[in-house]
Amino acid sequence: MKAIAIDIDGTITDQNRKICVNAINALRKAEDNGYPIILVTGNVLCAAKMVAVMVGTSGGIVSENGGFIQTRKKNLILGDIEKCKPAYEFLKSKYSIEKTEFSNIRLSEIAIVRNIDVNIVKETVKDFDVEVYDTKFAIHLTDPEVNKGKSLEIVAKDMGITLDEIMAIGDSENDLEFLEVAGFKVAVRNADKELKENTDYVTKKPYGDGAAEAIEKFIL
Repeated sequence: MKAIAIDIDGTITDQNRKICVNAINALRKAEDNGYPIILVTGNVLCAAKMVAVMVGTSGGIVSENGGFIQTRKKNLILGDIEKCKPAYEFLKSKYSIEKTEFSNIRLSEIAIVRNIDVNIVKETVKDFDVEVYDTKFAIHLTDPEVNKGKSLEIVAKDMGITLDEIMAIGDSENDLEFLEVAGFKVAVRNADKELKENTDYVTKKPYGDGAAEAIEKFIL
């Protein structure tokens, strides 16, 4: 392995989005030992960039579930938010929903508060050209042409490494695509069942402690 690609919410944080100190320490140790960290998240780019600066990661950033990325060379908007707007307006006409905080600064997708069952959302917008992800922190309406896996490939190429040389760590359904393409796949203990069934290793500990466990075990 030459790099680590890791989700943020639910993977290096707890269920309340409080960041895990053990995870931060493990990520910093990995960076110090020459393993760049790539953040792969459903968060907006500015939030992910803040984490990158404060934690000290040097790899690229995949944000908005692959819709907006930052490599070492450039920023790219890959997702088409115009596909998401009609689906959101239709959903809003049927149910009392609202966008998440800061959703208005998203450039490639729309995120809504989880006050509605995700299966209702999926059924309601099934005729629209959107993908629906439930990250357990928000429900995302995204461009189906992009995902974390496709975007991770672009970031890796700009870093001069292959996907086979990346260890990926995640927890929810929107992480499935980027774990699928990685050379070594890790699900933290709190991960969705489908994710656990498609990984090389499931950590004994949940959330950030699980991420730290995997980094210590396989990288450090």
